[in-house]
Amino acid sequence: MNQAPTFSIQHQVQLRFLSPNDIPNIKKLCAECFPIEYPDTWYNDITASSRFYALAATFNMNIIAMIVAEIKSRTKCNKEDADIMSSQYPANVQVAYILSLGVHTEFRKHGIASLLLDNLLSHVTSPENQNCKAVYLHVLTTNTVAIRQVFLLSHLHGKIC
Repeated sequence: MNQAPTFSIQHQVQLRFLSPNDIPNIKKLCAECFPIEYPDTWYNDITASSRFYALAATFNMNIIAMIVAEIKSRTKCNKEDADIMSSQYPANVQVAYILSLGVHTEFRKHGIASLLLDNLLSHVTSPENQNCKAVYLHVLTTNTVAIRQVFLLSHLHGKIC
């Protein structure tokens, strides 16, 4: 990743789904971005299971960012997470939980996270996911950049998280 990003980097970024061959690169990205260490089984699951929406952003064929989400029934959520949904929705309504969203340090502040989030939102609002009524994630209270990002994106899409 020796090449410094430019302002127009977003136009040079390509999106693709993760594969098991990406695990070493994803491990490095996660070690840089997140305060926890994921078990090997997690990496195997997100790169091989259709249960996860796992997308990579690449620049010059190198993974520079990723988003991992799971669309599931509200009944499969933890109670405290399921309770974020209005009681007007049936118990079997679908929600998208963002497990991870990370961008390599050199490529932050270039709209890469927004690009990944927009792609996920397009996916969950497509006709085949018409029963998906919420997107949520957990953010550390000390991560003010992420909180601001989610707040701004929720306004752009006309919804408050």
